[in-house]
Amino acid sequence: MKIAFTTLGCKLNYAETSTYERGFVAAGWEVVPWSSVADVYLVNTCAVTETAEKKSRNFIRRAHKTNPDARIVVTGCYAELRREQIEAIEGVWRVFGASEKNMILEVVLSPESSATPTPPTVIGAGGQASLPSAPSASGPLPSTGERTRSFLKVQDGCNNFCAYCTVPYARGRSRNIPICECVKMAREIAAAGVKEVVLTGVNTGDFGRTTGESFLDLLKALNEVEGIERFRISSIEPNLITPEIVDWIASGTKFQPHFHIPLQSGSDTLLRRVGRRYDTALFASRIDYIREAMERPGGPKVFFGIDVIVGLPGETDELFQETYTFLKERIKPAFIHVFPYSRRPGTKAAEWKDQVKDSVKAQRVAALEELCDQLHAEFVSANKGVREKVLWESSVKGGLMGGYTGNYIRLEKPFDAALVNTLEEVEI
Repeated sequence: MKIAFTTLGCKLNYAETSTYERGFVAAGWEVVPWSSVADVYLVNTCAVTETAEKKSRNFIRRAHKTNPDARIVVTGCYAELRREQIEAIEGVWRVFGASEKNMILEVVLSPESSATPTPPTVIGAGGQASLPSAPSASGPLPSTGERTRSFLKVQDGCNNFCAYCTVPYARGRSRNIPICECVKMAREIAAAGVKEVVLTGVNTGDFGRTTGESFLDLLKALNEVEGIERFRISSIEPNLITPEIVDWIASGTKFQPHFHIPLQSGSDTLLRRVGRRYDTALFASRIDYIREAMERPGGPKVFFGIDVIVGLPGETDELFQETYTFLKERIKPAFIHVFPYSRRPGTKAAEWKDQVKDSVKAQRVAALEELCDQLHAEFVSANKGVREKVLWESSVKGGLMGGYTGNYIRLEKPFDAALVNTLEEVEI
């Protein structure tokens, strides 16, 4: 049997897809490219924006066109929120929502089984949806696309209910499994020869919500895993990256000077309105604290990747300028991940009357993307001459191999098979 996978959205989705893939390979199935003829196509969807939902539908239709006789399996956030829409698409065989993902292998490998997914909650146009139940299997899910790096899911769900966001409805309440289980999975990743692990979650820093443990205790336990040489934290809320966590990371650990921190808006007016749990003063203070703790003269600068949503309801030109100025003059990140606000049915913000025109959103996205290019060039320039370790990857393009420094600068050199999956100190 042949199966093809495609994934949209966040790193968490990619980690989960890799888990499904390993399960099917272990069962003797052959994984083929998405464009190939397969017996089963699995689409791991995203619903963070209307565009993501549209892409999800297009992938489903493309699979059906490639092989009309194939079984198409759909999971992910879009599957949780819009089951009826997906089931109406020709070729869809099964839809697995948030509380059903642990059943995918069982159901697909045994289609005659009596195990049938139970209907999840669907957000309708009429208002708020209730929470789906937490999956029974919400544990760590490693992903190993390149054998140099693996994603490790340590947390799922979110309790914040920001006004614009469907994530708590799609993925449920914040939850995690014990540190001991995460360490066990990290050891398995190390045994496979992987040198770098990226911790993922919907609200990663909220780890411990269901076990009474702390995120810092998790980091300390993972740091002791032999064989893993570098760790990264894929995304953490600014109010959850505490001085204690920063001080420990800076004390000489395997955790790299690379942080992905969502800002969403540089306007306190908008942060309050959408229900974010910090203001720009706290955000800036966290960035300052990290830089002071981790940067040294002649050493690497800390890489900050910042998420920003433009066009939130009520974002005037003046409020957008507050965000632009905050990023350019105060934060100066290495990268800005820009999203245009997408009106999500069932969220509070979707009902607000002061929506921003799409044409205005597009202009603001372009402005921040241009700023991102400028800031990234400045970041790379500020690191010139610094000596840093690069983890070389196996990819070959034009006779070159690439890899990332600890502070996430991409470098290339002539391909050398002996250097694949090794750390080499170089001058940036």
